[in-house]
Amino acid sequence: MKASRLAIMGSMTTYSAVHPRWEHFEHGADIGVRGVGETKAEAFEQAALALTAVITDPQCVAAVETVSIRCEAPDDELLLAAWLNALVYEMAVRRMLFSGFHVRLQGTHLDAQALGERTVVQRHHPAVEVKGATYTALRVAPLDGGWLAQTVVDV
Repeated sequence: MKASRLAIMGSMTTYSAVHPRWEHFEHGADIGVRGVGETKAEAFEQAALALTAVITDPQCVAAVETVSIRCEAPDDELLLAAWLNALVYEMAVRRMLFSGFHVRLQGTHLDAQALGERTVVQRHHPAVEVKGATYTALRVAPLDGGWLAQTVVDV
């Protein structure tokens, strides 16, 4: 994987003010995706951006088509995995990449819109194919007045 695709934007111990952001963290042969936000929904959105960034630069993906996604799970961690796996599924069957996300959480239910476009290999230069979100390092938790959402994705 190219070094530019593996961006570490801070460490767990240096978070102070909560600014929405995503980052990757190394985990063996796979890649960790992490989202941080002021709200839990925003952290889920940022984790989704980190998922896209495993594949390509999200800034190269135009938000021209909207796909609605709904999922539910018994707890926040499993809901994060379900959300990311739903995105992996939609990317595969629709042959799309996503660069914008609007997540609404109501208890253990997630309603979201993913905005993106069809994959154009010559423009998006996909680095890897994400097979799915795992339960490894799966965590959704409050963090310094905001929220953290992270897991490892299988590539």
